[in-house]
Amino acid sequence: SGAREQMWLSLLSGLCLRLVLPCSAEEGLEFPNFDGKDRVLDITERNYKKALKRYDLLCLFYHEPVPANKGLQKRFQMTELVLELTAQVLENKDIGFGMVDAQKDAKVARKLGLEEVGSLYVFKDDRVIEFDGELSSDTLVEFLLDVLEDPVEMINSAMELRAFERMEEDIRLIGYFKGEDSYYKAFQEASERFQPYIKFFATFDKSVAKHLSLKMNEVNFYEPFMEEPAILPGRPLSEMDIVEFVNQHRRATLRKLRAENMFETWEDDMDGIHIVAFAEEEDPDGYEFLEILKDVARDNTNNPELSIVWIDPDDFPLLTTYWEKTFKLDLFRPQIGVVNVTDADSVWLDMSNDEDLPTPEELEDWIEDVLSGRVNTEDDDESADDREHPDSYVTEDSSESHDPDEEEDSDD
Repeated sequence: SGAREQMWLSLLSGLCLRLVLPCSAEEGLEFPNFDGKDRVLDITERNYKKALKRYDLLCLFYHEPVPANKGLQKRFQMTELVLELTAQVLENKDIGFGMVDAQKDAKVARKLGLEEVGSLYVFKDDRVIEFDGELSSDTLVEFLLDVLEDPVEMINSAMELRAFERMEEDIRLIGYFKGEDSYYKAFQEASERFQPYIKFFATFDKSVAKHLSLKMNEVNFYEPFMEEPAILPGRPLSEMDIVEFVNQHRRATLRKLRAENMFETWEDDMDGIHIVAFAEEEDPDGYEFLEILKDVARDNTNNPELSIVWIDPDDFPLLTTYWEKTFKLDLFRPQIGVVNVTDADSVWLDMSNDEDLPTPEELEDWIEDVLSGRVNTEDDDESADDREHPDSYVTEDSSESHDPDEEEDSDD
């Protein structure tokens, strides 16, 4: 989509500048620069089988034919540079990198099951994992290192348990099993389907299980920011039982936008809209607002209609000005609004006049108005007098809203 392209372009521009600038860091603290050596393969019918056999992981970028347009060519080169630097950094990790041309290598793409042009696919054993995150070297390196790991992490000690309990931003599953040769196998096979996006943990330790109130062969599912886990129904569980439960519950009531799966999250909207909250966790107001959001999410965790996407602007410094311009917001302050995913049209709760942040009750009332349709992004053209709550909402006018596609067309 246009918005996705625009986001990628703004990220790539900043990142590639960083990749090619010379580094004058002290010894022992030097960011890598691209060394000019080509490591990314041009994947064809002649070499794709060999490449699959040769590497533990094969990472393939499926792309449009290289365009004649200079601006689009530059974008393509930037993407290539990100892959080259990633390949250089991970050179000793047995990970292969390649490009598949949607036109020249259409047959190979079909055989490998590549469907979405502009996407990155990772092949591990007999699995294909689509990378749906920010196309930057640091995000990609972290993602690929996660894919190399075992899909289930073992919890054997009090210290590991404490670390597990602190991971409140993640979807986590943990199961208690007798040992490797038990119902653990079904749990492990299920985990492979979600790696590295959903974290699976297991324990064979009685005291760890007791602390978590886990019975033998039981699996707990932790939704982000919730204090109590859900217990998967039935014991012992088959692989499909676990997979179906995760698929049904993976859209959290409050979820954080992350670089490694930002596009997947954005595409998983509710009837074409997202309720979006911007809050900097390190900022006192942002922290307080996030605590209010958690309270609201916990109170409404059983509402399948509600999912709030929390964005910490500190995590996306290169996108902050793009969001401020698109949504006409000041992101130094906490904000919450409803965004239409097709045209980025939006309505934001007015929190500017009041010193105090909204209470959880006030926020719940506003969310109720959004879910019932009383607040929606199509209200822009009505005058404030016509609205049911004239003073409560700030509307971003779609006629002025920044259309990323227009910018695309100007390249051609």
